[in-house]
Amino acid sequence: MNRAAGRDGGRRARRTAGPDTAGPHRPGVPAGGAGFDPPGMGQTSSMTDERPVVKRTARALLLDGPDLIVIKRTKPGRAPYWITPGGGVEPGTDDTVVAALHRELDEELGAKATDVVPAFVHTVPYDPEEDGGLPPGGAALPAGGGTAAPYGVKVQHFFVCRLAAMDPARRHGPEVEEPVGAYEIVRLPFTRAGLASVDLVPPALRAYLDVNLEGVRALLAPDLG
Repeated sequence: MNRAAGRDGGRRARRTAGPDTAGPHRPGVPAGGAGFDPPGMGQTSSMTDERPVVKRTARALLLDGPDLIVIKRTKPGRAPYWITPGGGVEPGTDDTVVAALHRELDEELGAKATDVVPAFVHTVPYDPEEDGGLPPGGAALPAGGGTAAPYGVKVQHFFVCRLAAMDPARRHGPEVEEPVGAYEIVRLPFTRAGLASVDLVPPALRAYLDVNLEGVRALLAPDLG
């Protein structure tokens, strides 16, 4: 578990999309596809537009039959909110983002998951107050972060997966040993009405699921490959 306070982020085989294939050429679009610049074009773009990634998290859209497993968070001075299980990738501990996901599920839920498939990515400015202190380097970035993200960005990876087993008695880590507020495991109907019945955060995830609910289910279809 990422020991940083206030962060709201086993190897197993995961399915991945097949290799990219080139479709028919469309008039007005370079043969390399949308956004592809042929040699000699688009070379004035500067890397200063890039925002350094200073933290990555792994979070689970953990499905158990018709339900989504979430955690209800209750903190002093704040209305309750609901989050997907997961947390930060720990350098030196997690070899991959998916490894971090399995570790977090074990710590927070005492759970194991199967069929882990990337579903959604959300990039936000790194916030030292919310994300557990200053990023490596300890100060605002002199360049590259920009005023909207002076400390760089946090990339949140959301994976849809199936619950294989869960024993809350096996939970461990700071949420159990040094809790800040309350952590309650909750099952939500994985429907638009079910998701709208709580304050699921981040809002970008809620909006994504509202549009793509059927598509997220389809990521676990047996014919995906």
